Amino acid sequence: MTAKVIDGKAFAAEVRAKVASHVTRLKEENGITPGLAVVLVGEDPASQVYVRSKGKQTVEVGMNSYEHKLDPETSEADLLALIDRLNKDAAVHGILVQLPLPKHLDSDLVINAIDPAKDVDGFHISNVGLLGTGQKSMVPCTPLGCLMMLRDHHGSLAGMDAVVLGRSNIVGKPMAQLLLGDSCTVTIAHSRTKDLADVCRRADIVVAAVGRPEMVPGDWIKPGATVIDVGINRIERDGKTVLVGDVDYASAAAVAGAITPVPGGVGPMTIACLLANTLTACCRANGLSEPEGLTA
Repeated sequence: MTAKVIDGKAFAAEVRAKVASHVTRLKEENGITPGLAVVLVGEDPASQVYVRSKGKQTVEVGMNSYEHKLDPETSEADLLALIDRLNKDAAVHGILVQLPLPKHLDSDLVINAIDPAKDVDGFHISNVGLLGTGQKSMVPCTPLGCLMMLRDHHGSLAGMDAVVLGRSNIVGKPMAQLLLGDSCTVTIAHSRTKDLADVCRRADIVVAAVGRPEMVPGDWIKPGATVIDVGINRIERDGKTVLVGDVDYASAAAVAGAITPVPGGVGPMTIACLLANTLTACCRANGLSEPEGLTA
């Protein structure tokens, strides 16, 4: 068996095209342009690259992009004052504070200062609670992207056995909630799970989000299962730095029915879903119908 490759790059392009089409319609029919504000504190190189990419893609789909780059020594009071201004700005529908923040800033305090309706990362405690109780919320971008790809591949997920490897607040926990919402039977596995290999082997869907390079070998995968690899790990191989996932791609692809590659799988979906969330937030703020196929 050779697994079908789930092309996240191509899927993300489709999502962005749908977003762009909705944005055009919003402008023409309602005179509204969705706006995304991204706040970057400090000079972390990876964060700078990510913020540039977000800004570029925001503009490409026709939205307004507002970037706020702050000095690494910015005080918590000044950062919270900026968030307060963005919360009150009607032109801003989505607010994202790039993580990680400098150590002197309380990330939880900062994230929870964002208006939950504008929290397009889905990290605010109110959105976490709404998602956990099956209510309308802003959904974290990476799990939302994973869900979109699973729905596209399978159609209905009802009754499927899903294992989520990893229990982070950013991916593992919300991913499990989303799969429960689609009527999967869900197990959250982690470093202290007993018989981890056997737990994985019974799953129709494996979502790996542990941050350990190539931790999941092919013999942990049930034949025909769908593997969503969220991991992005840099390792040295043959004298070069390469990106690999949390799954050993070669051995897993020989067993699985479908699999996401690294790079080019889940990664591109994260920014695409950020744009989708910003569009959703704009529609909700203006009492308009939410875009179909772009929400959980």
